[in-house]
Amino acid sequence: MNSQFINCRLTSLMVILKQTYRFLLLMFFFPVALIAQETATIHGKVVDEKGKPLSLVNVVESVKQTGVVTDDNGHYEMQVPADKEIIIYFSFIGFHKESKKLTLKAGSRNEVSIQFKKESIYFDEVEVQDVHERATNLVRIDPKTIDALPSAIGGVEGLLKTLPGVSSNNELSSQYSVRGGSFDENLVYINDIEVYRPFLVRSGKQEGLSIINSDLISSIQFSAGGFDAKYGDKMSSVLDIKYKKPNKFAGTISAGLLGEALHLEGGSKDHRLTYLFGARRKTTKYLLNTLDTKGDYLPSFNDFQTYITYDISPEWELGFLGYYGMNNFLYIPEDRETRFGTISEAYQFKVYFDGKEVDRYRTFLGGLTANYNPNKDFNIKFITSTYQSTEEETYDIEGQYWLDQVETDFGDSTFGDIAYNKGVGGYLIHSRNKLDVLVANAGFKANYNKGNHFLQWGTRYQREIINDKLNEWTMLDSAGYSIPPYNTDLIVFHDVIKSKAALSSNRYNAYLQDRWTINQNKNLFLIGGVRANYWDSNDQITVSPRASISYQPKWKNDLLFRLATGFYHQPPFYRELRALDGSINKSVKAQRSIHFVAGSDWDFVAWGRPFKYVTEIYYKKLDNLVPYEIDNLRIRYLAKNNAHGYAAGVDMRINGEFVPGIESWFSLSVMQTQQDIEDDFYIDKDNNRIEPGYIPRPTDQRVNIGIFFQDYLPRFPTYKLHLNLLFGTGLPFGPPDHELYKDTLRIPPYKRVDIGFSKLIISDKRKGAEQKKVLGYFNSIWLSLEVFNLLDISNTISYIWIKDINNVTYAVPNHLTGRQLNVRLIAKF
Repeated sequence: MNSQFINCRLTSLMVILKQTYRFLLLMFFFPVALIAQETATIHGKVVDEKGKPLSLVNVVESVKQTGVVTDDNGHYEMQVPADKEIIIYFSFIGFHKESKKLTLKAGSRNEVSIQFKKESIYFDEVEVQDVHERATNLVRIDPKTIDALPSAIGGVEGLLKTLPGVSSNNELSSQYSVRGGSFDENLVYINDIEVYRPFLVRSGKQEGLSIINSDLISSIQFSAGGFDAKYGDKMSSVLDIKYKKPNKFAGTISAGLLGEALHLEGGSKDHRLTYLFGARRKTTKYLLNTLDTKGDYLPSFNDFQTYITYDISPEWELGFLGYYGMNNFLYIPEDRETRFGTISEAYQFKVYFDGKEVDRYRTFLGGLTANYNPNKDFNIKFITSTYQSTEEETYDIEGQYWLDQVETDFGDSTFGDIAYNKGVGGYLIHSRNKLDVLVANAGFKANYNKGNHFLQWGTRYQREIINDKLNEWTMLDSAGYSIPPYNTDLIVFHDVIKSKAALSSNRYNAYLQDRWTINQNKNLFLIGGVRANYWDSNDQITVSPRASISYQPKWKNDLLFRLATGFYHQPPFYRELRALDGSINKSVKAQRSIHFVAGSDWDFVAWGRPFKYVTEIYYKKLDNLVPYEIDNLRIRYLAKNNAHGYAAGVDMRINGEFVPGIESWFSLSVMQTQQDIEDDFYIDKDNNRIEPGYIPRPTDQRVNIGIFFQDYLPRFPTYKLHLNLLFGTGLPFGPPDHELYKDTLRIPPYKRVDIGFSKLIISDKRKGAEQKKVLGYFNSIWLSLEVFNLLDISNTISYIWIKDINNVTYAVPNHLTGRQLNVRLIAKF
């Protein structure tokens, strides 16, 4: 590139940064618009050739390029500019694109209904925002973005970690925390079927594949709080995934250094049958070789997934979702060397290992649905599903370690070498853990559209059978405190857990919700609802009212304001009942979070391109909390409702076309969450009883920044760059004595940059010359080179605690992965 071209790009970048800075000045204020605009209203219904309503049809007007999507009954309604000629575009995958030219009077109300005709090819989707979605705080994510994200885990969860309110300090795991909540506080649905995260997993290297297959997704919606009553009983967030319903044959093949994937989709000629199939294999051995602990890592993660629908009549549709996952982890450690400390006081921790770890996880999910849609105003969906998981964790690993002090005198000839030994010790860890979980449920959800009201209700019965066997212990031999000198025949074990538990229980829940369009201008919405839940294990009934109101002023600027509040009870599952010693406390009650959320949603145009700026301020009052501690990914509860607390903060996100034609976004979150454990205290040196009061919760990560940025070469747009940047301040930690008030130290901030460079080798526009060759069968082929942890930062996930000969305790950091390259090939046909 010549200097003139580079200067041009730098100038453009400075303009973008300057304008972005101006937008960021507004972060703590709601934008204010001053100029009103005359509009008209159009409404109607979109159906297929058989007269069946079509949902999620894109309806876009030509002047401002804004629009909506049709609801489950095929209806839509939107405001459009008046007193000028406009074109209304209707588009939906698999159908001919339709359009209507209109000139409407200000204040008028007009019906424009469309009947689509099938076609044999896909059209590009138009990215629009549904006004009803904007009335809630659900964020819609484009599934196409997943392929572009450079990330060690990839998938939907990789994208979520870049959103405001979401935090994660582990690139090997798909788990995430939302606004100070734990990993267990997040709802995840696939086609209205709830799915669960692994139970026994201790670290990201064991975790394997997420149950969500990104190749099968048609839509992603996410809420970080203040969500509707129709969603379930968790305290933090909801992730709502919908899988595709294709009408023609297509597929994807992808392969890289971290695994391979295949997906196929299609439908029958009469469009009554649709099918999806996905198979994946993942191995993280390549990444794990960059950890401090060297040895043989042999992870093998595989799964198979299918989704099939069949229309047995114009009113009835049957669906089946099936999943089977096999995640195996074999680990034979050899040695480890970790240097830690400061410039003036540095140490080296050296360990030699014997033994191995073998973990096996088997997961099955089967779901059946029957959807009945007799008319445009009523719909009911019957849902039944079974989730089964068998998890086994076995290891016997012995370690012999040396703790040495490193020479830090720059003037010494032995700078950086070992100065002297601080201690020698050993440890043996043992585990034979097994958990069997069976969750079966049946229920329905329905909706009815009546004038300005959209009613939704449903109920579900769930049966849970859990069998848990725990047998784990640690033996330490360091500086003579595990083998006391006064009794050489006595061996002291630490963290001994040996228990068996069986739990069978029943849950019942129901909800009722109404979305009320209050005024005729369709710009004031009230959503109110209530959930009820009963669990026979603790004989508790919870009632959770929730409400939100949104208002879209008739201003020149496209602004929407939202307020939401509600009760979010989280009845215990199983993990919350199990205490640190493995015993089960069935009297644990539901935790409660009361949400207060205020936000604004601003759609605007800058540099002739669309942007969205969203701000939310929130406060969560937390009661009946079950305190817990986190070690890497493992959550261990105290099994008592003996804490209360709060979480408060602000989330901000700006997304849009910073580079023409492709979406990027910047997220910033500031948050604090604390708790007061009601019966904790300690005795100070003067024999006074001290109650610590409020202390940081284990998820108290004060600042989080997420950036997903894309760019391309102007003259060569098939060459693209994708940047994924995450920053999070340190989480609290302390000594491993289960006294949470001592967790006053902070893990170093999590800093990670992943970058990808991709090249479009073949596309629909360039297929002509290759039509008779093998490559002619593919619609697109992408080749990408990714650099994980570009800056090679040694992030810390947890600590191991050891003592020297003077009985001084040291926290040795467990580091995450280092810099590594990855190559991926994605071919779509």
